[in-house]
Amino acid sequence: MDAKTLSQWRRHYRDEVDAAYLYRTLAAVEPREERKNVYERLARVEDRHVEVWSKLFREKGLNVPKAIPTATARLKATVARQFGGDLLLKQLLREEGQEVKGYLQFHKESGPGAAQDAALKLARESAQHASALRDLDGTGAGESWHKLESGDLLRNIVYGFNDGLTANFGLVAGVMGAEAAPHFIVLSGLAGMIADALSMGSSGYLASKSEQEVHDHEIAMEREEIRLMPDLEREELALIYEAKGMSPDQAKQLAEDMMKTPDRALEEMVREELQIGEQRTTPMKEAWTTGIATAIGAFIPVAPFMVMSNAMHAAWVSFTIAMVSHFAVGAARSLFTGRGVFRSGFDMFLVGLGVAGIGYLFGYLLTGVVG
Repeated sequence: MDAKTLSQWRRHYRDEVDAAYLYRTLAAVEPREERKNVYERLARVEDRHVEVWSKLFREKGLNVPKAIPTATARLKATVARQFGGDLLLKQLLREEGQEVKGYLQFHKESGPGAAQDAALKLARESAQHASALRDLDGTGAGESWHKLESGDLLRNIVYGFNDGLTANFGLVAGVMGAEAAPHFIVLSGLAGMIADALSMGSSGYLASKSEQEVHDHEIAMEREEIRLMPDLEREELALIYEAKGMSPDQAKQLAEDMMKTPDRALEEMVREELQIGEQRTTPMKEAWTTGIATAIGAFIPVAPFMVMSNAMHAAWVSFTIAMVSHFAVGAARSLFTGRGVFRSGFDMFLVGLGVAGIGYLFGYLLTGVVG
């Protein structure tokens, strides 16, 4: 087995372990008995998925990884225990959708054998999980593994906050390095905050608008593909229908029926193949969300200078709060990147430290040049 395949196996195994742990967390914090029972049932199915992967490892003569939840999963569980399970429910719905796509791709790439059979089986059960979670979440019809939510609210907040904090921290450090008076530090910091917020807000607006235009272009191309390459599109639909639990014959027949009506086929392929779902936000909402989050992050290194009269004390407080915030926002980013909590937080801590050091050094050097 090559290193890439082994890495994929371990990742899938780790995802199933995390899922079982998080479903049990949801069951523990859920006050409604009916929903609690659903989460417990899903956890037991995930346990079975873990055993499927364990069996595959053993059949290949490989050591089975330890079934220990990752730090990211434990962070998500902590958030759920403190603030309720709604956020975690949405995260799991998204991850089950990603698992469906991942297992379908794994099924395509794997040669005939136990691994390929297991991939299709797990894709089907993950699709069923996504349907169950969608019912609990109340998001309505459609498949979660084909929905793109333009501008996920929490993601925009975290990344906007991160950008504002890092950029303005560097600016404030540079002005401090220039040994400017406290009121110049405040003025520079507030100006930087406004500039960062406007920049990120406009970037969010343009990104969302561009995404809409890209989707329109892809849909137009898909219409041509259905007209020119119907066999390829029919085969893709049949595989996805199999993942939903249909037999190969049923999936093939449904795909053939779908392709008989071009408009209906286009609607299905936009959702199933292009993975373009209903847009749940607008470019303007993107702009406001990202801009405000950026402004809040940018305000952090400036705030101590606005409330403290001693510039040296304010500088140390600003540095301390900013560095703690860098670690925290790095840890929060692990919810989206899948990296470890500590590693992600520490990497962001180092980035903040580097930005502060370089900003301060340039401010100090430029003072000598300009002065």
